[in-house]
Amino acid sequence: MTGRTGDRIAAGPDGRPLAEQPPWRRDFPVDTAEENYVARRDFTKFLVLTSAAFVTGQFAILFGELSRRNRPAPGAVAIVSAANLPVGGAKAFAYPGEHDTCLLVRVDETNFVAFSQECTHLSCAVIPQPEQKRFFCPCHDGSFDLETGRPIAGPPQRPLPRVNLEIRDGVVYATGIELRTL
Repeated sequence: MTGRTGDRIAAGPDGRPLAEQPPWRRDFPVDTAEENYVARRDFTKFLVLTSAAFVTGQFAILFGELSRRNRPAPGAVAIVSAANLPVGGAKAFAYPGEHDTCLLVRVDETNFVAFSQECTHLSCAVIPQPEQKRFFCPCHDGSFDLETGRPIAGPPQRPLPRVNLEIRDGVVYATGIELRTL
């Protein structure tokens, strides 16, 4: 090992005196073995802090989910006049919050469906494809059934959250959101 006097190195990593070392060694007096050494106390501290960070993250996710479930529904929100949305047409809207993007699709003359636009796999935006009767996620080639929101292809395992709809006086309203598992 190299001997140290204060903050100065008394010998190089190869054990020779500093005066016998090449000039670059005096400019960069780093002993690789000492640099890579990790004490048990430092390793334990790293493990404890990393574990604490993971536990804190899990609690943050839990509290976020609980607060999201416990917030009151915003009530009925007007989306579009039924006459302004053709069969096979789609309309994006925000529900229940301003950052929660959803899609309304007119399936036929009397049926409308609405789902969250976030893919349940990795939250990519899904694209309505009424002619193929599906919502398509371009990130990983995932597909959801247009009428039920259930996954039909690709990696998604959970259905899209359904937005409950009402039609009053020719206007389509979002009235609630239904989180579903299969």
